[in-house]
Amino acid sequence: MSEQSADLRETVRARYAAAAVKVTEGGTACCGPEPVEVGGTFGSALYAADERDTLPAEAVAASLGCGNPTAVAALREGERVLDLGSGGGIDVLLSARRVGPTGKAYGLDMTEEMLALALANAEKAGVTNVEFLKGTIEAIPLPANTVDVVISNCVINLSVDKPAVFAEAFRVLRPGGRIGVSDVVADDGLTPGQRAERGDHVGCVAGALSFAEYRDGLRAAGFTDVEITPTHAVADRMHSAVVRAVKPSGSGETGGTAAAAACCGVTACCTPDERATGPSTTVAEAKAASGCGCRN
Repeated sequence: MSEQSADLRETVRARYAAAAVKVTEGGTACCGPEPVEVGGTFGSALYAADERDTLPAEAVAASLGCGNPTAVAALREGERVLDLGSGGGIDVLLSARRVGPTGKAYGLDMTEEMLALALANAEKAGVTNVEFLKGTIEAIPLPANTVDVVISNCVINLSVDKPAVFAEAFRVLRPGGRIGVSDVVADDGLTPGQRAERGDHVGCVAGALSFAEYRDGLRAAGFTDVEITPTHAVADRMHSAVVRAVKPSGSGETGGTAAAAACCGVTACCTPDERATGPSTTVAEAKAASGCGCRN
């Protein structure tokens, strides 16, 4: 990672850490300079009142997204769901209720303060079929073919390496699995410079892909049936959009569970029982040598 990318990631982490602390202290998080409720462009106003009313106030206050991915992912009983950039946990908690006790919802976030807030919110909500993971969305700490659905809410646009995000989402999805995310997307005619004029990176605007770039990125990772549907404007020629795509049912079926169990040069990858497959290598060395995204 370049120094500039590392600095940008740290800026994003610090911004969301501060938002988590503010919510913990009784304030309201925000995406950009204004509270998320202003204009209904970002945040909890994009969720139905009956959804908000079932959750702890802190989970609602920490909502920073540009949509409601749980409403478009068509979650079903018993499915396993992964939320990329789970923040205070609002989408994880809603997903956990939709998939029921036989399903599971994972939340992935790189910010310790947000993870602490999400864990507290899960306890307050009495939701037990959830697990929060620390890590980046460019290197998901789960084995291949683990989840049925990947969701995300205005987070992929913050990534400094979006091809890695798409590749990792494809890897952890089971064959036939799907993506259902909300994200900020730019009109195809806008240059990166013009996007930056409309808002900064941390404010969910400057890092946004165009419609064509988003489609091409997902297809390059192996996804099919890519659909991008704008829902509302967040800036001039910048849109909140629902993004859907499918991992083909024939992808990665060879080796199946065995391949997932032995990913990254270790057995029981990313579980407390993981061990290096080679007797003279440590788990960390095996993962680094394999180049696999599962590093934690």
